Amino acid sequence: MDVTEITIKTALVRSRIPGVDFVINPYLGCAHGCRYCYAAFMGKYARHHPGATWGSYVEVKVNLVAVLEAELRRRRKPGTALLASVCDAYQPVEARYRLTRGCLELLREHGWGVEILTKSPLVTRDLDLLLSFESATVGFSITTDDETVRRILEPQAPPIARRLDALRELHQAGISTWAFLGPLLPLDPERLHELVNSYVGRVLIDALNYRRMVSQLYHRHGWDYELTDDYARETTRTLKRLFGAKAAAV
Repeated sequence: MDVTEITIKTALVRSRIPGVDFVINPYLGCAHGCRYCYAAFMGKYARHHPGATWGSYVEVKVNLVAVLEAELRRRRKPGTALLASVCDAYQPVEARYRLTRGCLELLREHGWGVEILTKSPLVTRDLDLLLSFESATVGFSITTDDETVRRILEPQAPPIARRLDALRELHQAGISTWAFLGPLLPLDPERLHELVNSYVGRVLIDALNYRRMVSQLYHRHGWDYELTDDYARETTRTLKRLFGAKAAAV
């Protein structure tokens, strides 16, 4: 993993995501290296890694917290920020650089709400801060119940069991928690429901949209059906039935 440092001019990016005013991405690149990741397009903006494989580099926005502080001071009223949309704000380098925690401290100080979407149990490090927000939610991206599938398609991301443990810890501490079941990888809907349901107030379901990125991997492992529209429709329908009112599809 090649980690380099960069400086940026803007921290808050206007969001088109419902319920979220702005997005903050502390890092360019993501060490999780998920094979299907839509955010791989961000590679064209990488300053030190032109053409590098997604998941092989991270560029750290070392002045992010200072830039965010200046931007928040200029804002007349607070909003809601998502951490993050094209990286994981709690990927391994966060343990060293603590940019996400620095952003959370500022957002709390200025009365903002925060929404987090991650695959990393490192988010539990910031439980103290999250509990002090007037509005804070944490979502975990859980794409399958099958650890073999996870290792193939999310090779450097935390194991499913560790995500579930972190989700449970946050939920039991009183944080508003949810799960992003997407993109739908090969999975057993009933088992996934059993693993997740007790620890979330809602789930958002999304099909695999960038199939071309993983079509060869799917074929190699005999998952051709799981790449079809029929699989996406049937799995979504089953998950919506199991989760009931908690479930919504993208």
